[in-house]
Amino acid sequence: MMEGVATDSNTSGEKDRPRRTSVRSSGSGTRRPRRVRMTGKERREQLLDIGRTLFAERGFEGTSVEEIAAKAGVSKPVVYEHFGGKEGLYAVVVDREMRRMLDMVTTSLTAGHPRELCEQATFALLDYIEEYTDGFRILVRDSPVAQSTGTFASLISDIATQVEDILGLEFKARGFDPKLAPLYAQALVGMVALTGQWWLDVRKPKKAEVAAHLVNLAWHGLDGLEQKPRLIGHRKN
Repeated sequence: MMEGVATDSNTSGEKDRPRRTSVRSSGSGTRRPRRVRMTGKERREQLLDIGRTLFAERGFEGTSVEEIAAKAGVSKPVVYEHFGGKEGLYAVVVDREMRRMLDMVTTSLTAGHPRELCEQATFALLDYIEEYTDGFRILVRDSPVAQSTGTFASLISDIATQVEDILGLEFKARGFDPKLAPLYAQALVGMVALTGQWWLDVRKPKKAEVAAHLVNLAWHGLDGLEQKPRLIGHRKN
C-alpha cells in the first residue's frame, strides 16, 4: 500500500538478540542489574509506538528524529538504521493504521439487508475512531510522503470500494444506473468519516446515536433517490 517507502517488516541490520540479565559490581561491593538490551524486533516496535504517539500529538512536521530517539533511550542512528529516517517511520505507522481501519470495515460487512450493512460500516468507522484515536488523528492529516497512497482521501476511496458492489446491486434492482454507485459510495463513506472527525473532539451524542442519525440520513436519502436528479436553482452547469 505504501510503495517506495519503508514497509512493515524488520529492515534493520540489527539481529534479534535474546534478553540477558546480568549483574555489575559497583564500587561499594553491591551488585546491580545491567539494563536489558532489546532485540531488533522489540526496538522496532518501541520506535513505532513512540512515533505513533508523537505524530498524533504534534503531526509529522512537529515531530523530530531527535525526540523519537530520546524517548526511546537510543541515539539517532538507531532510528535511521530501522526506518531510514522520520519519513520511513511515519510511512509504516500510516500503513498499519490504514490496514487496521480497512480490515475493521471489511470484516464488519456480514449482514444481508442493505440498511444493516450501512449500520455495520458506520459502526466500524466509529469504533476505529473511538478505539484507535491516535491512529485516526494521524490519518486525517495529509501524508507528507509524496505519493498517491497514504492519505486520508485514499483511505476513504479504499473503504468506498468495499461498498460499491453493494450499492451497485441495489441501484440495478431499483432501476438506477449502477455506474453511479462509486459516486454515492464515496459520498456515504465520506459523510461518516468527516462526521467521525467532528465527533472525535466533541464525543456527543453517544456513538450509537451518532450511527443512528448517519444511517437515517443515508438510508432515507437513498430511499427517496430520484432516478434523474434535477437542479432547481438558476445554475445548470
